[in-house]
Amino acid sequence: MAPRTDLWLQNLLDERDGAALYEGLATLERDAAKARSFREIADAERRHADIWVRRLQKEGVALPPDRPSSRVRALLWLARRLGTASVLPMVVDAETKDADKYLSMGGDKDAEAIAAEEHEHRAVLQGMGKGTTTEARGLIAERERWHRSGRAGSIRAAIFGINDGLISNLSLVLGVAGAGVSGDSILVTGLAGLLAGASSMAVGEYSSVAGQRDLLARQVELERREVMEAPEEEAAELALIFKQKGLSTEQASRTAAEILKNPEQAVDTLVREELGLDPDDLGSPMGAAVSSFFTFAVGATVPVVPFLFLQGRAAVGLATGLAFAVLACVGGLVGFLSGVSPLRSALRMVGLAALAAGITYGVGRLLGVAVS
Repeated sequence: MAPRTDLWLQNLLDERDGAALYEGLATLERDAAKARSFREIADAERRHADIWVRRLQKEGVALPPDRPSSRVRALLWLARRLGTASVLPMVVDAETKDADKYLSMGGDKDAEAIAAEEHEHRAVLQGMGKGTTTEARGLIAERERWHRSGRAGSIRAAIFGINDGLISNLSLVLGVAGAGVSGDSILVTGLAGLLAGASSMAVGEYSSVAGQRDLLARQVELERREVMEAPEEEAAELALIFKQKGLSTEQASRTAAEILKNPEQAVDTLVREELGLDPDDLGSPMGAAVSSFFTFAVGATVPVVPFLFLQGRAAVGLATGLAFAVLACVGGLVGFLSGVSPLRSALRMVGLAALAAGITYGVGRLLGVAVS
């Protein structure tokens, strides 16, 4: 197969994957407007796929079966359990990558047109994560400066917890090992580091989410008060939001007036569209604390386990090897879900961990004696 048709075939697979992903997200999304946006993007991806189908058929290339890749299935699995917002950052990254790929096909008018649409998709997806369009948010924010941004994703928090626990405890264990203390002392130090770090993460996450929840609840309450005290202004904000979604001025005003007849529905709509919040899901401080404790503990356990069975250099070597293997798997998974090279992502994560652990081990060597 010629290099040109190889590229077209890969483009076809990418576009089919994109269509399957957005179709799946549309079925999982509870917000009607966002679900519609997902379906529109899926339709565009199907149109892009048809371009490469026609080219490949013209060259007599057999088309592969239209099945979603394992990456798409994994993203939809996560979205089904954690919500579509949890995978949006990775989907946005993939759209950027696709646009850059098509722009690199210099002189291909179809590719240039697809790249422009991919950039539009990226803007739409970014807007989903923020509640409404940049222009509408800017105009509303000029009048209501108490609005603040939302929260980070569950997947990123879990990865951060595991990485933090693993790297910090590996560095601690290697630093103590470098100082030449006994295996039992290293084990006690590692277990103490595990409990102290996990407890610190849990307390910090509880305080952070509790404070954030109070702030978000305050924003919802302020929105409710404004609906009750200044319905005309809130109707104007709703109309602006609907205009940004494509309704005419008359339709937007009529829809806003209809929604304002039910104050609670108006509050719910404004909170979701204007603030990008789900009033029924402002975060659980206890849930965040427990999750942070266990994700940190899982990572911190890895470099400690070898010292339960081994001593000296053997334990240090196995602890380091296990830690790097787990980090490589986590890094590869992040790359896989983000649509970038899993190998490069894994090597980057292992390299940074090696730098941190190497520094603490070196400091330990300077302060003590080599492991016997």
